Amino acid sequence: MNQTEQQHEHYAETAFRADAIPRQAPPPEKSIWGKLGSNFDIARLPWGNYVGINPSEFEYEYSGGWYRDFEYMGEQDFHGFNHINELRWSKFVDEDISLIYRFFRFWFVFWTHLLSFIGPGGGKGGGWFFTSIVAVCTILFLFAADTILAALTPLAITVGLCGVATVFKTLFEKHSIRFYKSNQNWSDDVAFCRRSGLVKSFQGNFPFYEFDAFIEMAADMKGNQRHTLKVRHRYPQFSKDKHSGLPMEFTFPTDTGSIAERYAMWDMLGRYMDVSQPLPDIPRLEPFRHLDPTTKAFDEAGKRGRPATYWRDLYAKASEQELKQWREEHRQVVDAAPWGSRPDLMAQSVPGYGDSYTAEPEDVNAYGRFPSKSDRFVERAEANDAFPQNKRDSD
Repeated sequence: MNQTEQQHEHYAETAFRADAIPRQAPPPEKSIWGKLGSNFDIARLPWGNYVGINPSEFEYEYSGGWYRDFEYMGEQDFHGFNHINELRWSKFVDEDISLIYRFFRFWFVFWTHLLSFIGPGGGKGGGWFFTSIVAVCTILFLFAADTILAALTPLAITVGLCGVATVFKTLFEKHSIRFYKSNQNWSDDVAFCRRSGLVKSFQGNFPFYEFDAFIEMAADMKGNQRHTLKVRHRYPQFSKDKHSGLPMEFTFPTDTGSIAERYAMWDMLGRYMDVSQPLPDIPRLEPFRHLDPTTKAFDEAGKRGRPATYWRDLYAKASEQELKQWREEHRQVVDAAPWGSRPDLMAQSVPGYGDSYTAEPEDVNAYGRFPSKSDRFVERAEANDAFPQNKRDSD
């Protein structure tokens, strides 16, 4: 059986290919699916024309968490209990536990992670912040206390609580995988499915090409901004939530840093769903690359340029400090990538799709700051010949 036959047997006829997006209906008026409140969209991200760079969010690059799970479970169990494999990228987890347990676990995780000296990715946690505040107060009121012991007691209690929280957080992260393996199941009913090209949800199943990616900004009462990647169904009249009336959308977590990270996440999701592309080369997908025909052919042709166990070997030897350094270096790669002003492939398939474009900065991180004279905003180029120039030679 040749490669083409293997792909036709493995992938459904509805599988997504960026060079074969069908003609679709015009999108509805924005007023139909716009949301009220403090959140609003600042950019709609382009389709196709992949840059080929993955986000540096710790769940996908340079974090030891995935390797700990993989080492404990083994490849067979890891396939089913990982949120992403070669078949689906799950967006919903179903736990076989009681509400009482969920309640106590939430507060246990909340306080241990808030007060721990160790933060995400091995960085400094909230424990250092609280200890520093109490330490400053101790110095200020040292001479007002009756005894030195009385002055140092609040600091000692804070250090003790944060130390206990650090221990519990470490134990939870080390041993929670045992509970996860037996009680937690990532759902195939709410997922982005590579084999079928469908996005499955409780509201129905819809083709991936009917979804658009947006950078959404939310502001708190102090004016602080945060940016989120939202992947939203273009035709909410068929998929909006019956109770809230809001359009169906999915949030993809990304690094708390630059807006470029949101572009990288959308780029990775597109390549994941596009069966003309190999699977994104991230640690969590490495054990399943040989199970996907396009990816297997790509790797066997030597185009990956890495050993089959590249990520596993790297994580088995790397220290947390090395992973942190590599993650910081990768963030710079993401920020420097040419995300802005790329042609949008979807403009060829959806009438009126490009009419709502606004000028886009060449450096997309300009969305997250006040415009300056150095920021260059330009219109997106035409997409007529964009995809063939970018398409990988993986067919």
